Amino acid sequence: MKLISWNVNGIRSALGKGLPEFLATEKPEILALQETKARPEQVALPLEFGGYKSFWNSAEKPGYSGTAVFTRDEPLNVRLGMGIDHHDKEGRVLTLEYPDFHLVNVYTPNSQDELRRLPYRMEWDEAFRLYLNGLEKTKPVIFCGDLNVAHQEIDIARPKDNRKSAGFSDEERAGFGLLLGSGFHDSFRHFYPDKKEAYSWWSMRGGARQRNVGWRIDYFGTSKGMLGNLKDASIMPHVTGSDHCPVVLDLG
Repeated sequence: MKLISWNVNGIRSALGKGLPEFLATEKPEILALQETKARPEQVALPLEFGGYKSFWNSAEKPGYSGTAVFTRDEPLNVRLGMGIDHHDKEGRVLTLEYPDFHLVNVYTPNSQDELRRLPYRMEWDEAFRLYLNGLEKTKPVIFCGDLNVAHQEIDIARPKDNRKSAGFSDEERAGFGLLLGSGFHDSFRHFYPDKKEAYSWWSMRGGARQRNVGWRIDYFGTSKGMLGNLKDASIMPHVTGSDHCPVVLDLG
């Protein structure tokens, strides 16, 4: 079973930059998208999406944030948000329940320049961790998406230069550490604990992608109980169409 997660930086833009062809080639059972920036009625999906059921959580603000999941199998249940009103206005969490696991697609808020949104981000991180912990009481959890944090120095090309940058502050890294410490595993590091220069996002400035000056901020995380079902986790830096690239989880 192949699961793919991708921050597409606008689904309408991505549809013209190879997303349909990517879907036709990779044929995942589940495709989770972040930063869709659209409502479903605004998007004319091509034929490649015909075999998928789609579920959307769009932001109240037009053209902003948003998540969507395309799935071949009908989920048992679909939930928009975390059930916390002030966190749920931006369409950042979309949960699909399957027989064997919960899938949580997330687009974590960015702390922004000079970390001006860091206090809210810390509040969000705690709420999201507690949300996942609550789901895990009923069945294992897979979470995926743009977590907007490079967890360790190995996950970023220039750690010293970005120590106080959004996505690599001590507070955000510690928050992600708490999430993993509560019983979840970073699937990519499970398979490749020492792999360097493996990134999923690059600045659009200064040829960063061509020089691979990037960050790994897109993840598949899983409950400990699912580790035996994992076959591989990978990153697809060769796939363009967004400032992020897709990340993949293969289940046995």
